[in-house]
This record gives sequence, structure tokens and C-alpha cells, in this order.
Amino acid sequence: MIEEQDVERATQWMIENAAKAASARASREYLEAYRKTLKAQLMREFSTLPLGAQEREAYADARYVEHLAALKVAIEDDERMRWLMTAAETKVSAWQTMCRMQRITN
Repeated sequence: MIEEQDVERATQWMIENAAKAASARASREYLEAYRKTLKAQLMREFSTLPLGAQEREAYADARYVEHLAALKVAIEDDERMRWLMTAAETKVSAWQTMCRMQRITN
């Protein structure tokens, strides 16, 4: 049985963490988009090489590898917040369903 206090805590948690969840999503999306910019900048540094070699050098560059590590962290943060929000929403939804069922049976 889900208690009303649990629902209130879940709702309060969602309110308090909305900005953090939004920030995690924004960071993830920014880093995903910036990956293309970084690749282009790195390829430009090797503009004397054929296109395939430019791409190879860009992907092998330490700055690109470092960016991928930061992107990994951003994805983890975003996914963690998303699943915590989903769990809180599910708890509220289950409680609402239980309340409806009680009204129907009473």
C-alpha cells in the first residue's frame, strides 16, 4: 500500500529536482551537439591530409576522447535523473489508481 506521505515526498522530490533534471538533459544535449563541432575543429587542424585521415586523426585526438568521457558522464546523469523521475511519477500514478479503486469499491 502506498501511503499519502510517500506520494507527497515523491511529488516534493520531483519539484525540488526539476531544475537538476533539466540541467542534466541540457548538458547531455549540448555535449552531443558539440561533438560534431569538436570533430570539425580537429579535422581542420589536419586539413592537409585526405578527408579520411582527417577524420581518423580527429577521433584519435585526446581532446575528442576527453569529450567522449564528459559525454558519458552527462548521459549517466541524465539517465539517472530520468529514471528517478519516472519512479516518482509511477508511485504517484499508482497511488491515484489505488484511490480511484477505493472510491469505486466503497
